[in-house]
Parts: sequence; C-alpha cells; structure tokens
Amino acid sequence: MGEMVEFKSNGGTCAGYIAGSGGPGVVVIQEWWGLNDHIKDIVDRFAAEGFTALAPDLYHGEVTTEPDSAGKLLMSMNLATAGKDLSGAIDLLQQRTGNTKVGVTGFCMGGGLTLMVACQRPDAVAAAAPFYGGMRPDTPINWEALTAVVEGHYAENDRGTAAPEAIKATEAELRALGKDATFHVYPGTHHAFFNDTRAEVYDAAVSKTAWERTLALFRAQL
Repeated sequence: MGEMVEFKSNGGTCAGYIAGSGGPGVVVIQEWWGLNDHIKDIVDRFAAEGFTALAPDLYHGEVTTEPDSAGKLLMSMNLATAGKDLSGAIDLLQQRTGNTKVGVTGFCMGGGLTLMVACQRPDAVAAAAPFYGGMRPDTPINWEALTAVVEGHYAENDRGTAAPEAIKATEAELRALGKDATFHVYPGTHHAFFNDTRAEVYDAAVSKTAWERTLALFRAQL
C-alpha cells in the first residue's frame, strides 16, 4: 500500500515508509529492531483508517531480529540526529496533508521518542500515543514545552523506565504541570503486546482496545 520516500532532515536526508494521502498526518516511530515489516504494516493500517502515516528510518537502512544487535543499534543512535529526522518527517506530513497538526505514535524505543519529539515540536504535535516505550537516560525531555494531548499504552509486566510505577510517576508529574496525559497500564500484558509478529507476547484483545483508543485520540485532536 505504501512506498519508500526520502525527505529533508536538517541539511541531510532521511528515508521513510509512507502510506495514505490527504488525511491527517501521523508519524509512526519504529521499535529497536528498525524499520521492519511490522512497523510498515502499522503505517498501512493508519492509511486504511484515513490518515497519512510516515515511519522514518531512524537507523538509516539497518534492521535486525537479534536483541543484542537491536540493543547496540539503540545505544549507538544519535538522539540529536533522530530528533532532526523526526522533525523532518513532521515537516513532510505537513506539506503532504496541508495540516499543521500532526499525531505521533511509537513502539518500544519509539514510545520514548514519541514523548521526546512531542516536547521538541509542540508547534506541530497535537497528539501523542506512546506504546510501552522507555527512554534512554540521555533522552532530552522538556515537559514544560509539551502541548500535545498524551495517551500512552503500557504493559503491567514491563520493567525499567516503562514499568507501571515509573509510568504512573510520569503521568502524575505531567498532570501536576497541567498537561493532558493519561497512561493506560493493561493488566496481564508484557512488553510489545501490540506486536502481532511476536506470538509469545502479543495480546489481541488489548491491542484492539489500544488501537481504537489511539484512532479516537488522533481523530479528536487532528
């Protein structure tokens, strides 16, 4: 359904997978595996729902199925460059759709980056839907700048910065700042519960609920 495109990224270029035309723009941010078929399928799903969706290739051509390699790619990723690539993706969607408002969603690594770019581009990001995404300790976050409505989706059995207690602390911090933030923690679920290519963690019922909530968020805010 979609196609690969190249777009400007602060003096350079970045590739990405795009689908849909004319509907509100949505940036889809990859897991730590890279821009793989699962992420492209999510882009296609958004297009089928009437959105124009774009997944930028933040690893610039590298994809893996091995956790060790994925961890190395994640840790070696330059967050400043990733921020520029994401900003370029937002610019492209604004040009394609004629709409200044953009939604952002991301999974695993992309969940943390969803919140990062929402803080970096408050002029454009009107809605953010992070999925079970922790953040690298060096991720630049300025919650004060955030203007998007945030609705996140997290797993009860996750750990680290995506663990329920950490997520609820972040939700409380955002609400104390007057931000519109709701973080759902789904009982009995594990990290990557939305990834239907991973039978060991995929939860079809919860994925359906999270997907419907995300569509409703974007339709209401974009």
